Amino acid sequence: MTKEFYNKVARKFGGYAYGLSNPKYTKEFTDGIPEDDFKNHLLSLPGKDKKVLDVGCGDCKFAFGISENFKEIVAIDNSTELLKVARSKQKELKNKNVKILRLDADRMKFENESFDIAFSRRGPTPYKEIYRILKPNGHYVIIEIGEKDTMDLKKVFARGQGYGNWDNPVSEKEKHSAINAGFITNFVKEYFYNEYYESYEDLDLFLQGVPIFPDFDPEKDKRFLQKYIEKFKTKKGIKLPRHRVVFVFQKT
Repeated sequence: MTKEFYNKVARKFGGYAYGLSNPKYTKEFTDGIPEDDFKNHLLSLPGKDKKVLDVGCGDCKFAFGISENFKEIVAIDNSTELLKVARSKQKELKNKNVKILRLDADRMKFENESFDIAFSRRGPTPYKEIYRILKPNGHYVIIEIGEKDTMDLKKVFARGQGYGNWDNPVSEKEKHSAINAGFITNFVKEYFYNEYYESYEDLDLFLQGVPIFPDFDPEKDKRFLQKYIEKFKTKKGIKLPRHRVVFVFQKT
């Protein structure tokens, strides 16, 4: 996803959050919570003496939240606006073991074998570059958006992130890329779950802050959103099916 999109979101909402007007929704899980499993896998790696790379850190909220578990987290992103938010939050938190850098993930300037662990939360996955900068036996932990994420919504809009790639499994594509770079696969799991938005306004606000439709326009796309809500409104709220995949790869 382009840095222009994330710069726009950062300027509008002050990071990934939505300020005081957060969209109201609930989540319903059937086979585990992907974000929790991702975090648990990451924190299960012995870490007090480990140097860690956050690939596509955004506003660094996640990195700040786990940084006490590691010696240092180097957090990189190419969005100037999100990094402004990250540095501002760092001052507020008085955090001292997250190092924030503006870098493109596929052109990092770190020396070979500089890091013990790398992770990416729905960010870039430059496997060959990550393999280069990891130490032997180092781990790369990833949570990625699955190919069927918000599929029905994208069909109504006739566009969107990964539109039409429903039959190209992200799990297989990412495993293939990782193995080609030299990694072995320690863990892969797919998660399907549902979100239920309370109102039209809540789903509209959500779509303004995420890259499902990078060109989402509340006015121009109103008819599509109304059509989707008419079809998927339930007693629990407006249903939005989600799809995530968690991976743990290891450098041999």
